[in-house]
Amino acid sequence: MTPDIQRVLVVGCGGAGKSTLARELARQAGLPVVHLDRYFWRPGWVATPVQEWCAIVAGLVAKPAWVMDGNYGGTLDLRIPAAELIVFLDLPRRVTISRALRRWARWRGRTRPDMAPGCPEKVDMAFLRWLWNYPRDSRIRLLRALDRHGAAARVVRLRTSREVRLWLGAAASPGLPSMRPLSAGQLGT
Repeated sequence: MTPDIQRVLVVGCGGAGKSTLARELARQAGLPVVHLDRYFWRPGWVATPVQEWCAIVAGLVAKPAWVMDGNYGGTLDLRIPAAELIVFLDLPRRVTISRALRRWARWRGRTRPDMAPGCPEKVDMAFLRWLWNYPRDSRIRLLRALDRHGAAARVVRLRTSREVRLWLGAAASPGLPSMRPLSAGQLGT
């Protein structure tokens, strides 16, 4: 990535690989990584109250450099305008659900490194329903938020695992790679 990009937001469905990509981008660019799950969840999978959560996110995005991953639609209006590059992992449902299930099998009963302490990996019907409905519900809200707030950032949409690998490999090279750019006003399907 180019040195002028200091704030990168990675968004997409659960199981899309946001945390993995954010961690690798941060490593390549020498930027701090911010996994929003670590800040949102409290032990026992207790959510942070809305006002407190918004204040936490505002403090995180105010920092001069980061690679941040996470969904949390209620704070997109804070995160999108602060980002200089937004990577939208727009992978198919079959990929995200199978990855989420593999992640659960790998970490079942233990806390992932990108998760808040006291939140062991789990899969329940509410999470599976959210994954299944993501293309219809959350994805549309994300695209609208990108359209409303993302005009100043470069948005890259990656639709396959192969595109993610190719783009990540190119990101390690000088110059900013692009693949399926998504500009304001392009709500794609």
